[in-house]
Amino acid sequence: MEFEAACREIAAAVEEVALPLVNTLEGAELVEPRSVHSETKLLDQVAEEAVIECLKSRQLCRTLVSEECGRIEIGGERGTIFLDPIDGTFNALNGIPFYALSIAYAEEGRVIRGFVRDLANGETFFAERGKGAFLDGVPIRTSITHQLDQSAMSIYGRKFDPGNVMALGRTVRRWRLLGASALELCYVGAGRLDGFIDLRGTLRVTDAAAGMLVCTEAGGVVSDRNGFDLTFPEEVRIGRCLVATNGPLHRKVIEYLR
Repeated sequence: MEFEAACREIAAAVEEVALPLVNTLEGAELVEPRSVHSETKLLDQVAEEAVIECLKSRQLCRTLVSEECGRIEIGGERGTIFLDPIDGTFNALNGIPFYALSIAYAEEGRVIRGFVRDLANGETFFAERGKGAFLDGVPIRTSITHQLDQSAMSIYGRKFDPGNVMALGRTVRRWRLLGASALELCYVGAGRLDGFIDLRGTLRVTDAAAGMLVCTEAGGVVSDRNGFDLTFPEEVRIGRCLVATNGPLHRKVIEYLR
């Protein structure tokens, strides 16, 4: 089955079981963690279980690396899927309409397809390496903003040192703290934001892999905080810092962060 079509079926399955738990006390209940996490919410667990069931029935990959269950074998012939069943759990559980399902497919360590479904408003971002990025089937491109004092950027705000971005913050025109990395990367790809910065050192491959491909296929640039290529291990216990921009602003942002 074509990857994008399969992901749309997976998204429908997630929406069926997860959306009734959004903004509820039931969805926020803690459940027994199955892998690396010390805290897993019922909302995350039921969404992940729906994805795993779909992946196993279709054998869409050999290996799954997911936010809650860690690394498991699915049984397909090849490929690895990086999954965040609910990116932006806090938003979802508190009635903030900014959270998503993120699925990235990789072969030989290289992500070649990315799918991000905005679960709050139904928008779908998709990218295939070398073939561009799309929003609901329409090609997207990054913004053409060249000046930091005209730019709008998002930053991940949980447990980060504001001193790291103080100088940049005095230059950028607008800051947003939205709380869902996959969607923020896609928003850079779609030209809605000029950049997205996460300097916590805890961003994981499950959070970023699909959104990174959408962003770069739309013309954006993604790197570590020093401007070098960003790579992730195929597991969820190790995080990274990330800087994503529309391209023209990238070197300027990196210079401020240095």
